[in-house]
Amino acid sequence: MNEKMTFCENCRKDLVYIESEAVLKSDLKGETYEYAGKKAVCTECGSEVYVAEIEDFNLKALYDAYRTKNAIISLEKILEIPQKYGIGKRPLSLLLGWGEMTFSRYCDGDMPTRQYSDMLQRIYDDPAFYRTLLEDNKDNLKSQTAYEKSKRATEELLGVQNAPLTKIYIVIDYLLCKCEDITPLALQKALYYVQGFYFAFMEEFLFPDDCEAWVHGPVYKDIYDRYSSYRFDPIDSSEKCDESVLTIYEKAIIDSVIKNFCCYSGKTLEGFTHSETPWLKTRGDLPITVSSNRTIHKKVIGDYFAAVKKRYEMINPSDVETYSKKMFEQRN
Repeated sequence: MNEKMTFCENCRKDLVYIESEAVLKSDLKGETYEYAGKKAVCTECGSEVYVAEIEDFNLKALYDAYRTKNAIISLEKILEIPQKYGIGKRPLSLLLGWGEMTFSRYCDGDMPTRQYSDMLQRIYDDPAFYRTLLEDNKDNLKSQTAYEKSKRATEELLGVQNAPLTKIYIVIDYLLCKCEDITPLALQKALYYVQGFYFAFMEEFLFPDDCEAWVHGPVYKDIYDRYSSYRFDPIDSSEKCDESVLTIYEKAIIDSVIKNFCCYSGKTLEGFTHSETPWLKTRGDLPITVSSNRTIHKKVIGDYFAAVKKRYEMINPSDVETYSKKMFEQRN
């Protein structure tokens, strides 16, 4: 039997208490509020006892009464806004031109001013109004990803038909969902290895995009532009992704790349690519520090990874582990 116990000041020992509903009155900001709360009573002496959980419940009930009387948005609605619009707490504060931690404080229970409350209430009630804010203030956000994620969530609320993601962005969405702390550099290399090994096993490329032979290895330029604001920091991860848009074999190859390549830093993966034919052949005689936008032709990538599959006698995608370990050993 799980009895609820607390310390009774009157009995001077831990005792079982009874919890019951009660109509309470308390003062807040110079006014008295009546609200539905709870109280705890010692079963031995009948005196009221302190229970932290009940005190927290009563404090929230008091604040809710204050919010109702003064037309302040409820805490429940505040907590729902980031989920509703697919945006983080800090990015939302930045979008609104507030201090970076302002919205987070409101989520922790701080009371917004009437002005800020009215703004949050309108955002909660009106997705079209939020979409206008998002478009007008998107430059306040630190990443293009945060903007696009929130835009898609908002348009879904408004019933707008979103254009389907291209294959490379489907792969990126999956990588960001499954990988932890993946930087822009590591993402570029993961895409390159997904493309290469997919061809090796399926004899066709997973996405049509071309990469270029940059100083730091193969780079998909549009993807670089999209995530350049992160620089050396990990890209915001996706909490969930639609795995149904990938075939079983596509997921098997991507999962193998995640397991066997994404375990290394972006810089280590850059070193791998610097010793591989596609990057070396495309760069030619260019010094390693000289910039280049030369396209690494997909045929070169396909031929190289097909040869790797044959050389290492790979039967299924999990066999790429042999190659990744060999590349790592060669660097150490």
